[in-house]
Amino acid sequence: MLALGLTFCTEVKPKDIPAPIPIVNEEKREYDQYTELKWSDEFNTLALDQSKWVLEQGGGGWGNNELQNYTSSPDNAFINSSGNLVIKAIKQQLGSNAYTSARLITKGKQNFQYGRIDVRAKIPKGKGVWPAIWMLGADIDQNNWPKCGEIDIMELRGSRPMELISTMHYANSTGAYEYIGTTEKLTVDLSADFHTYSVVRSKNMTRFYLDGSAEPYYTFTGTSANPFPFNNPFFLILNVAVGATSTATRTARLPSPSKWKSITFAISSTSKKSQRRGQPLGVGNEPGMTRLPGNFPLARVGVVLSCGFLSAATPGNRNAYAIQPFAG
Repeated sequence: MLALGLTFCTEVKPKDIPAPIPIVNEEKREYDQYTELKWSDEFNTLALDQSKWVLEQGGGGWGNNELQNYTSSPDNAFINSSGNLVIKAIKQQLGSNAYTSARLITKGKQNFQYGRIDVRAKIPKGKGVWPAIWMLGADIDQNNWPKCGEIDIMELRGSRPMELISTMHYANSTGAYEYIGTTEKLTVDLSADFHTYSVVRSKNMTRFYLDGSAEPYYTFTGTSANPFPFNNPFFLILNVAVGATSTATRTARLPSPSKWKSITFAISSTSKKSQRRGQPLGVGNEPGMTRLPGNFPLARVGVVLSCGFLSAATPGNRNAYAIQPFAG
């Protein structure tokens, strides 16, 4: 009886443990369901907005034997008279590097997690030119590359302007570097005009789109990355490298550029001459614009947009929008 009484008196009832709260936008959504603009740069000022961008500086090869020295000079990154951000690689000696260029990052200014990023750009071509729109894990200072993860939204080998490269870089469970991606062979020269390069991130999935196509040209759901970094916040990078050699896919880079003195990489607006599933986009009351319920523009970007980051509308309420800020 005593033993039974003690058992009864010390009985512990199970606690009610609440279910985990899902992170905003972690569910998979279609490309055009990301409708609330969270961040953008319209490049409607005379100078680069330093509250949004950091100009990284330095040479040293950047791990790929690159030939350029990145500078903060307005000769290498500036807003032109057409309202475009221009990244300009110049054949110009600086230190031990024969070329100068620019590399813009949002690290420490803005991180991006789940949602859609659009970058409309006219990319350069030419032997040895290596333009890129890409992302690195925001925890890179704590988890060095490749453990932090890398998402290459767009890379172009300058001598192959009809090939679009998108790649995921990461570390496996042993810490060894791995990568997987795609090289899309296109029927158009990407350097001939502006195109919109998009990435959509949801939990355990990354999808890549060109010019707002109905379907992604590449989807990553890989499980070999361990720990899996691609659900974490990332920051954005825009740059033009010169030359470079290394191992793996990043590597088949071309030798030193020749027969050019400068190369430009222009970033323009996703609202001007851009296509969303074949429909024109616009801003304000421009003719032919597409508006959202509640009179919200899809992406209010003014004259020029480098990177519009859109989140999904709240399910079940077409006029309600999730306002929760993203991590970082």
